[in-house]
Amino acid sequence: MGIEQTQDALVIVDVQNDFCPGGALAVPDGDAVVEPINRVAKRFSIVAATQDWHPPGHVSFAGSHPGAQPYEVVRLDGQEQVLWPDHCVRGTFGADFHPRLDPACYRFVVRKGIHTGLDSYSTFLENDRKTPTGLIGMFRELGIRRVFLAGLATDYCVYFSALDGLAAGFRVAVLEDACRGVDVPPGNLERTLGEMRRQGVEILRTDQVSF
Repeated sequence: MGIEQTQDALVIVDVQNDFCPGGALAVPDGDAVVEPINRVAKRFSIVAATQDWHPPGHVSFAGSHPGAQPYEVVRLDGQEQVLWPDHCVRGTFGADFHPRLDPACYRFVVRKGIHTGLDSYSTFLENDRKTPTGLIGMFRELGIRRVFLAGLATDYCVYFSALDGLAAGFRVAVLEDACRGVDVPPGNLERTLGEMRRQGVEILRTDQVSF
């Protein structure tokens, strides 16, 4: 039997304990993405899962900035930075994938936010907009042309991944029922969904996936 050819890939974005109920930076209803992801992932031969994998004292942590409060927005190196509760510290339970996420469904794991002084929302580029995570190169090597995104959170890591995927030349679709948003600041979820549509991202449900 020959090697299976595909032009489509699924990226499971940051379905980690700290982003699910009970976690340090819980996305409302975040664990609801697990079952639709497990179902739809079986339809893809190329699936990558990403993890926030922060060192202690990461620049995005409010606790790294004396006197700052979680969800404050500051400017760091000329860029806006939301200060988050300490989350997804590498090697901790909070950084682990949600226990119900089927480990058989993903082929690759890409860890991001690994540099102390640099945050990473996108699965493709760190927040300096030039440091790659390696996923663009991997997908190009595999001949991927269309990327489907699912996971957490819709208005941050999924949103920035979608726009960077388009900029890298991929067609991009977001599986809305397999995502949840944090909506910080209020209204951000609606704004980012609208922006993705305007930029040409398809917003689909998992039952609309077709090849």
